[in-house]
Amino acid sequence: MVERIEDLNLPNTSVTRLIKEAIPADVKISSECRVALARATSVFVLYLTSAATTAAHQKNHKSLTADHVLKGLEEIEFESFIQPLKGELENFRKMIKSRKDKKAAKPDTDTTVEGAVIDLENLENMQDA
Repeated sequence: MVERIEDLNLPNTSVTRLIKEAIPADVKISSECRVALARATSVFVLYLTSAATTAAHQKNHKSLTADHVLKGLEEIEFESFIQPLKGELENFRKMIKSRKDKKAAKPDTDTTVEGAVIDLENLENMQDA
């Protein structure tokens, strides 16, 4: 599946951004600390994924869902993460629904060449009137 263990690490830029958001601005982080946190983060994600996969298999599901991740958090004894994650998940679902509603509310614009020709014909008819 993976040739090198380093391939499982999260991108350093993502980890650095997360670190900077979590600590006061006057605190400095060594590169060794960044590497350690990146590896720890990757291990946590793999561990949670494993627990979520187990939860999915117990229900004979082949796809992981947010519910499986929440069950995985419970299994690895990170119950304190469940309620905040549920709140963030609800916010995410509302955002997606809002985007879909906005997209559905927009008039269907034809961006094809044929649509442009029709629009030019309508423009000429409007100018003649």
